[in-house]
Amino acid sequence: MSGATLGSLSIETLYSDHHGWLQNWLGCRLGNVMDAEDLAQDTFIRVIRTPRDPGTLEEPRRFLVTVARGLTIDLFRRRALERQYLEALASLPEPQHPSEEERALVLETLMELDAMLAGLGVRVRQAFILSQLEGRTYQQIADEIGVSLRTIKSDMAKAMEHCCLYRLEHGLP
Repeated sequence: MSGATLGSLSIETLYSDHHGWLQNWLGCRLGNVMDAEDLAQDTFIRVIRTPRDPGTLEEPRRFLVTVARGLTIDLFRRRALERQYLEALASLPEPQHPSEEERALVLETLMELDAMLAGLGVRVRQAFILSQLEGRTYQQIADEIGVSLRTIKSDMAKAMEHCCLYRLEHGLP
């Protein structure tokens, strides 16, 4: 069985030659075998879906490490976001705690927002959050950040365009 081919290197060959090594590499860095297993698997799923042809890579392990590092960063960001959400919930009185289903939906929404906003520059992201989540006017944002009103208007236009494109690319309503 020849399997799916990526250039001169099949996915099966890439996986069999490098999966164990990548899992060990991740395990050493994460100190957690289960996370290493999950991230190694996610790395190969990402490689299969990538438009880049791994069969043309001269150094497949370097490519795998690059993909795995990005997924590791995503994992830590997701966990930090979840931890912050749970800390915020802990400060609420018991009757205001959401159900498990509501918590899962909120966490999923927070993760999507975080992923969408991650593609913005720091100032643009800050302006967007101040406007959309805190309800500040553009002038208030400009004064707080220390830039002109024109800059904030430009930043907000960039943020809105970025969010619309992100939603289209990811099939979000």
